[in-house]
Amino acid sequence: MAKILFLPLLQISSGHHQVAHSIMDELKMRDKQTTCEKVDILSYSYKFIEPIVSALYLKWIHYFPSVYHWIYQKSVYTKLDLVKTFRTYEVLFIPYMKRLLEEKQPDIIVCSHALPSYLVCKLKEEGYCTCKIVNIYTDYFIHHLWGIQEVDAHFISLNSMRYFLQKKGVNETKIYQTGIPIHPIYKEYVKRETDVPSNSITSVLVSGGSLGVGNIHKLLSNVPYDADIHFHVLCGKNTGLHDQLKKRSHPRITPYSYISSKESLNRLYNQVQAVLTKPGGVTLSECLHKRLPILVYGHLPGQEKINVDALVQEKLITLMNEADSYTQLEQQIKQIIHSTTLNTSYENYHNSLCSTSPADYILKSCM
Repeated sequence: MAKILFLPLLQISSGHHQVAHSIMDELKMRDKQTTCEKVDILSYSYKFIEPIVSALYLKWIHYFPSVYHWIYQKSVYTKLDLVKTFRTYEVLFIPYMKRLLEEKQPDIIVCSHALPSYLVCKLKEEGYCTCKIVNIYTDYFIHHLWGIQEVDAHFISLNSMRYFLQKKGVNETKIYQTGIPIHPIYKEYVKRETDVPSNSITSVLVSGGSLGVGNIHKLLSNVPYDADIHFHVLCGKNTGLHDQLKKRSHPRITPYSYISSKESLNRLYNQVQAVLTKPGGVTLSECLHKRLPILVYGHLPGQEKINVDALVQEKLITLMNEADSYTQLEQQIKQIIHSTTLNTSYENYHNSLCSTSPADYILKSCM
């Protein structure tokens, strides 16, 4: 019976956890004998500190975004051709990672965050860890903190990530371009109708991530009651936003509190013609798989800003211009829905993907 250890980071809802859960669910569906476990190394090492770190992290991004972005860039995203070491992380976490591996005795380690990847690669380099290591990149770029050389399989999203790994000496056979893994439920593709009557109502999904961040209320403040776009707004755990929108009782705005049902969210994906969102990796991957036009209305500093730059370069998303009126917002939405350039970019993206999923690789490796 194979034992798979998944290593995200922090306890806050994030793509690292969503990807881990998606792969775990797929493994359980396909092989009930496989044992999957998910551990946050920070909680495991310093149980009482993790909630403080998570809270400070969110406040830092909110109140000092430019400082966060500058530090993020300087620490992990500059001079990418060099090899960097992170001695502080090694001192703080290596002893605990050793203990974790002794306790769990995994056959395969799946890293959906860079820090645990760095740590287990250090241990494998030293001969302490002998199991297979899989990197699942939950962004559209790779930075210094990720372990690279000791990894047995890299699951990436863009060709630029492939070139980065190849320059680092990674063998092509270890690179799988799959897109950021999504839950099997979202893999159903429903063809969009782009040639719709001019008097019909266009449905648009507005997402701010599971925490409901982003200036959604301001974005939708000018929507007229007879607008020909209906906005389905995912408020996540932002109860204040949900209550504000609900109180307005706007006929063209439907707010949703946190949707835990993947089936319900999938139905929403399948009934809309476009998505207004911030550039969280997993949300973007779901939309790309559904071939939904993506208009990005804002982003957090650090990794989300870099995601935006990478995907704009690939012509896979459109960065929204400042919309001072509903008319300007409507024009941008309709422009991406009818964009032939976007259709070509989506075809190129999907043609670049391979059919081997992380679950495929894990199950094959366990045979």
